[in-house]
Amino acid sequence: MAGEETARRPRRGRDPQGGRTPQGGRRRAAHSMEAVISEAVALLDEAGESALTFRALAARLGGGAASIYWYVANKDELLDRASDHVMGGVLADSEQFTDAPDPIDALRGIAVTLCDAIADRPWLGAYFMRDTEVQPHALALYERMGQQVLRLDLDPRQAFHAVSAVMGFVVGVAADLGQKPPPEVLDGTVTRDEYIGRFADQWRSLDPAEFPFVHRIADEFAHHDDQEQFRAGLDLLLAGLRLQAGG
Repeated sequence: MAGEETARRPRRGRDPQGGRTPQGGRRRAAHSMEAVISEAVALLDEAGESALTFRALAARLGGGAASIYWYVANKDELLDRASDHVMGGVLADSEQFTDAPDPIDALRGIAVTLCDAIADRPWLGAYFMRDTEVQPHALALYERMGQQVLRLDLDPRQAFHAVSAVMGFVVGVAADLGQKPPPEVLDGTVTRDEYIGRFADQWRSLDPAEFPFVHRIADEFAHHDDQEQFRAGLDLLLAGLRLQAGG
């Protein structure tokens, strides 16, 4: 997990509302933590991480850039909190799956919910569970997946690997799905199928003796559906997990 790899900075004190408390004990009340994080998410959604600066955020909130430091120490923490804000919604949306009779079905529902969220917000995948101290919703979602695995007959190592495999697959594929289409597809010069068809044609022109697999799947690639491909890969993972758990 990313949180295990990052040694986090010492944190200043906080007041009960979640804002930072300066050494003198006074707190600036021009904004609220909720407003700061909500506007940060809006900036990220509109133009990505490069658009999220303290100056741009303060301009949207109506204040100076220095005021943001009353709530977060730096941009890293702002990104972590913005990610966790979105994960709160994922946690709420995935709650419906927690009581599913089959834990594998529950895992599938949670995983698809997470994938949809990251595909809609490509920036999210880079900061998901990076710092669980300030990302309680992300940790709660990880725990929710883990509790479904606890319903299977797995030892601790198998359970850890199972959740890690599902989580890693979901985050990786979702981040890829969320990438912007090529410029010529965006401006309508070519359709998505025409764009992909170019590469499929290149594959078909390769020597079949040297690239037998590429030749065999070229037609499937030319007309594939990204979501169907994701769900097929997820089902392969979950089918392996079911076998490991004894069917």
